Amino acid sequence: MCMLFSPYQIKDITLKNRLVMSPMCMYSSFNEDGRATEWHKVHYSSRAIGGVGLIITESTAVNPQGRISMLDLGIWSDEHIYSLKSVVKSVHENGSKIGIQLSHAGRKANIEGPVIGPSALAYKDGQKIPEEMKTDTIIQTVIDFKNAARRAKEAGFDLIEIHGAHGYLINQFLSPLSNKRTDEYGGSRENRYRFLKEVIEAINSEWDGPLFVRISADEYNTKGNTMDDFIYFSKRMKEQGVDLIDCSSGAVVPAHINVFPGYQVPLAEKIKHDADIATGAVGLITSAIQAEEILQNQRADLIFIARELLRDPYWPLRAAVTLGANIEAPKQYDRAWREALPLEKEAFNQRWVPGKESLAPKRN
Repeated sequence: MCMLFSPYQIKDITLKNRLVMSPMCMYSSFNEDGRATEWHKVHYSSRAIGGVGLIITESTAVNPQGRISMLDLGIWSDEHIYSLKSVVKSVHENGSKIGIQLSHAGRKANIEGPVIGPSALAYKDGQKIPEEMKTDTIIQTVIDFKNAARRAKEAGFDLIEIHGAHGYLINQFLSPLSNKRTDEYGGSRENRYRFLKEVIEAINSEWDGPLFVRISADEYNTKGNTMDDFIYFSKRMKEQGVDLIDCSSGAVVPAHINVFPGYQVPLAEKIKHDADIATGAVGLITSAIQAEEILQNQRADLIFIARELLRDPYWPLRAAVTLGANIEAPKQYDRAWREALPLEKEAFNQRWVPGKESLAPKRN
């Protein structure tokens, strides 16, 4: 059985397949007001037409100070709801579910004026030194996440992902590399988890749908969090009702990363089995066989595709051909696919027999 194109249930939401469009910054709120534009509507709906089961929007800032760039999407005001609702409607009309990634960039915000973080440590030389967050600023930021969740619900999103990865604010609190606090938000891993814990609690007070968290499950630094720490954090998130951990890596401090196809998949596999929670695999997953191997060998539960979907919005349709999955192309494009599919199937069947568990070796 082809797992990539099997449905996946999360709470009361059923994804038609296990392909997720990974959140990727688009820097396209052209008026710098955080509003979604017609470009976002076309960009996301075209991937829905292409057959992705779940689309997660780019990083969407919960307050203006938390933008990665001045061109980021925002959800810090009720005025943002209308434009986001238009994007959601278009994606739904084209057959996919849609989630929103809620984010605060912290010390990595590239904005005018001051930036904030758990400690007064710049990400790297030449960047702004953040203002260390006082307790009242922490409390207000948690409230900002709560209000963002309410707005996401009003806009009609099916799912929320909290951005706790890539060196942004939540990641900064989690990591001993960026969190040097001596109060209840720093020191032990329990204290470093406190900010994320409060964010999840605040979101849960407004949101009862599926909830993901993206983490950087390897910090590529011997003084950073270990896999034991990430398993601890993942278990805590599961206790709080988080449904899936989206396992990325890096970017809390500058580091050299040895990148290769599927290089982050072992992180998802380890957390899935040791923390007993569903995971998403991401990172140079570019072929259907590679994606199917990950699922068949229970290394992750969902496949997050990023750049490959920028190259080809219809990648899911081609993947279905490769795996022999019986899915329908949009009826408007049917005549083109009916002509192409027999040729592609014939070429593929010469080198792969559908039903084999995997072409790739299992990992211990």
